[in-house]
Amino acid sequence: MKYHHRKGSCLALVLAMAGYLAAPTMAKEPGTADSPEIAKLLADTKVEAAELSRDSVDLESFTRSKLSWQSYSGKIEMVKQHINNTGKLLAQIKAAESTGSLWQQSAVSQIEPLLKELAANTQATINHLNANPTKIHFPESTDYVKANRELANNLETLIRDFVAYGDAKEKIERLGKKMEISE
Repeated sequence: MKYHHRKGSCLALVLAMAGYLAAPTMAKEPGTADSPEIAKLLADTKVEAAELSRDSVDLESFTRSKLSWQSYSGKIEMVKQHINNTGKLLAQIKAAESTGSLWQQSAVSQIEPLLKELAANTQATINHLNANPTKIHFPESTDYVKANRELANNLETLIRDFVAYGDAKEKIERLGKKMEISE
């Protein structure tokens, strides 16, 4: 368990460093302002990713319970729906991507592969459940679910960090404008 916690911490550290190193470049980008539409869609995606993460945690807890495969199946369907909703929001962001700033475009390019991996893993989990409905408490099933939970958590963290970066950047820009006016 400690290994996975360190793995998640390392991922967060790598993402934070990437943001830190890219921030000066992104702050200096000429003439490309943040897209309010993309900012709103990212905020909506953050909400969906948080629900996805919570349901993935619930699903993992089902593997340690005596719940039936039907309960398990219902929760997987909820996870799948959150993934589909997140994918729809990401498609809207991609459609508006050219209007966004560099950091917003970077968000899309980083969120998309993680979401695709999560979708593929969720489908594999569903396929495994369909083939083995009575073996949901066996290690192979629990490994699928645990991997899903980790991916969902990573996706939520990534999106949350991008939204927080956008909020902080907007606040700094607002404060900068106030300073210009007061001088």
